[in-house]
Amino acid sequence: MSNAIEIEAKVLVSKEDYSKLRDEFKHYGEYYQTNFYIDTADSLLRKEGIALRVREKWGLFEMTLKTPLATGLLEKNCSWSRGDFEEFTEKHVFPEGDIKRFLTMLDIDVDKLFVKTSLTTKRIDVPYMDGKLSIDKNAYSGRMDYEVELEANNMSDAENNLRKLLEERNIPFVINKKPKVARALAAYEEDEKE
Repeated sequence: MSNAIEIEAKVLVSKEDYSKLRDEFKHYGEYYQTNFYIDTADSLLRKEGIALRVREKWGLFEMTLKTPLATGLLEKNCSWSRGDFEEFTEKHVFPEGDIKRFLTMLDIDVDKLFVKTSLTTKRIDVPYMDGKLSIDKNAYSGRMDYEVELEANNMSDAENNLRKLLEERNIPFVINKKPKVARALAAYEEDEKE
């Protein structure tokens, strides 16, 4: 298992502005990843400010638990096999390891966790200003949105460098405070009410 602190500025952009950025940076190559968001039926993790997902990228699976810090998010990551993922999704068997121990320590019953929804991203990653720029097209619950993220060593650099990049291209800079997991789960819950 690895731990990391994630610091990134994010902006939702229009389809047209996404296309402009995609065309400019497409030589870096696009790839797909799918995030499977996990919670309890009563959204206990979300209420505690915790995000839990399994990401499938290039046929590999990684579980990530995110908890808020004063600046950024603490990420705990561990690899899952396809078998681990299938055992969890089909039989609700949560794999042993540090994330299970951490959740259990927080008195979260892992037997009540399940995949509530997923979000598939078509992404371009670009090295940019000592950080990583990601240009995303996201699909979830019949919805589509477009997001630009810049990961950096601190939030000030992330925001300032992203602002500069977007303003140079006449793209509005409005920080997005609602992460992918929140948008996907809100759409899921909205659909469940219908």
